Amino acid sequence: MDSETSEKRQRPRQDRHLSSTADNGLKIVVTGGFGVGKTTMVRSVSEIRPLNTEETMSEAGEHVDDTAGVAAKTATTVAFDFGRISLDAHNVLYLFGAPGQERFWFLWDRLFSGTLGAVVLVDPRRLADSWYAVDRLEHHGTPFVVACNDFGGPAHTAAQIREALDLADEVPLVFCDARSRESSKQVLISLVEHLRTVVASEPQPIPEPTP
Repeated sequence: MDSETSEKRQRPRQDRHLSSTADNGLKIVVTGGFGVGKTTMVRSVSEIRPLNTEETMSEAGEHVDDTAGVAAKTATTVAFDFGRISLDAHNVLYLFGAPGQERFWFLWDRLFSGTLGAVVLVDPRRLADSWYAVDRLEHHGTPFVVACNDFGGPAHTAAQIREALDLADEVPLVFCDARSRESSKQVLISLVEHLRTVVASEPQPIPEPTP
């Protein structure tokens, strides 16, 4: 699922202006390994034409980036992707797609700052490439879900993927097609539901007694 193929499958959309009543921005980061479909997911689900920082891959990067399993990939994100979804008149979801190559991992901590939650997108053929994303989110204490992107390869069970990524039982695992707007929306819905569960499980402060 290279960038050129995914772009052809995206439906055209008209950019929507942000409502003047919107006053609450919620930040979500889509992260994962190199070539797992992060740009494709942001592009498919955003209500506006996404900002992306894709550049053509050159021969100079062949000895730096591990392209095993993504040999057909011709472009790569060098900073981040950005998209937007209006939830209602007052709440807006901002989507940031993190770069996947190891040489750009230094940007991740900045992207995770102020993040409500995250999606770890994985390629089931290259699960090890997403270990770092899971590790960094756990380090930051950021709630996340894992979304297994459909690349048409051999099927893996949820149990096999959980074991390979050493996922905690409370971390949701969903299957998706990042090229599909509806499928990507379901991933975000799963994340929102997980965030609600996390908030509900946190101990509530005990009010001070009234003198």
